[in-house]
Amino acid sequence: MSGTFTIVGLGPGDPELITRKAARLIGEADVVAYHAGVRKSSHARRIAADLIPDTAIEEELRYPVTTGSTDHPGGYVGALADFYEASADRMTAHLDADRTVVLLAEGDPLFYGSAMYLHDRLSPDYATTVVPGVPAYAAATAALGTPLVRQDDVLTVLAGTLPEPELARRLADTDGAVIMKLGRTFPAVRRALHAAGRLDGAWYVERASMPEAQWRRVADVDPSTVPYFSLIVVPGDAVHHDDPRRMRNGIDAAAAAPQPRQARELLVVGLGPGPADWVTPEVSAALAEVDHLIGYAPYVNRVPQRPGLQRHASGNTVEVDRARHALTLARDGERVAVVSGGDAGVFGMAAAVFEAAEDPEFADVPVRVLPGVSAIQAVAARAGAPIGADFAVMSLSDRLKPWTVIADRLRAVAEADLVLGIYNPASRSRREQIVAARDVLLAHRRADTVVIVGRDVGRDEETLTVTTLGALDPATIDMKCLLIIGASSTRVTANGRVWSPRSVTAQPVAP
Repeated sequence: MSGTFTIVGLGPGDPELITRKAARLIGEADVVAYHAGVRKSSHARRIAADLIPDTAIEEELRYPVTTGSTDHPGGYVGALADFYEASADRMTAHLDADRTVVLLAEGDPLFYGSAMYLHDRLSPDYATTVVPGVPAYAAATAALGTPLVRQDDVLTVLAGTLPEPELARRLADTDGAVIMKLGRTFPAVRRALHAAGRLDGAWYVERASMPEAQWRRVADVDPSTVPYFSLIVVPGDAVHHDDPRRMRNGIDAAAAAPQPRQARELLVVGLGPGPADWVTPEVSAALAEVDHLIGYAPYVNRVPQRPGLQRHASGNTVEVDRARHALTLARDGERVAVVSGGDAGVFGMAAAVFEAAEDPEFADVPVRVLPGVSAIQAVAARAGAPIGADFAVMSLSDRLKPWTVIADRLRAVAEADLVLGIYNPASRSRREQIVAARDVLLAHRRADTVVIVGRDVGRDEETLTVTTLGALDPATIDMKCLLIIGASSTRVTANGRVWSPRSVTAQPVAP
């Protein structure tokens, strides 16, 4: 026999927001447990005080530390891990004695709550249930009396402990937002809101639902007065305040409807392979002027957030849809940049934009492509000068062209004895192409042909491997790699540098 373990959400602070189910379970409990801060009384117990039976055993779980400073050998994480283990042992003793144990949790138990760590430890061995509670952000939104999200808005809940640039990026990418975990993080959070262009519509709410609750605009808050029981609400209406489709009262739909504007030039830019200092000054200047940024999410994320910049990130296989979105915004008078990794004209977004721009509805939208450092340039520079002579560049992806075409082109390049750069050599679902490509090349090239494998060049995880065509292991190749296959004239120096002479006197060497 063993007891039952129940975690009950108490809501944000007002005892009247405790659910009827939570109240019943607290009243029936043999043991009532609750967390308490260092040298502080338990807020959870204060909320549920009138419901705790006189016969209940109370277990106060007092944190050993609430900041990152501790003498524990395992640091802050180690101190809390030991605390949760000890707390679980205390609960286990009651459960093994067949007692019903109720753990009080402020807000909702599984929403940034400490209760989840006891749930992790006890639920595998004991009957465990969770009773949801009203989350703090719901009470904060109710206090403001302003809709948080409406229609097809996206809501993002963020921790204020996130790095400031990441916080700014995510704020710029959403409609409505809630930011938790303030206190000491408040200054950085406010800077992130400003960088995302969301500061004007952001509201600070303190002790929502409690008698001492207060709220004001984030821009008017003194950072030194921000307690832990506070959060920030950014309503979706703040970013869409003049959209007549949102059916808000007081908006004249006719007056608010967007007026036709002259089409603007659409920019398509290459960000280079990775490092910020490989972005050209021309591209940096262009990105500082646009109002909309469109691209594959990892590339969009590389551009620092700033006030007024709206980001439109999408997946990896919707290039033409992404291009149409950019062209539509530019047609309507918006300043837009489409971003690609490397150079936008080398297996990047430039071709997709021109493909979409063939639609007559975009006839008035001029398109300008700004060059970037391409991946093959970066890998070649790291290796030496392997593309110092004639070379070709191919993609092994057969998503947009059949493998028979790729194989024919591989044979033609091999027979012409050109240095070959290979993009998109393999992926998780596409493993056979690199094996077939190696076999095609070996039919026309010597097994000792130089091969360079560049992985994540320009990033912290960068590796560069010089091998041969015969020794190339396809199992080690993925989408993070770019390959350079040398010509018969390509050489490797004594210290491992690879280069291809500009003058060619020898004929192609058969395998």
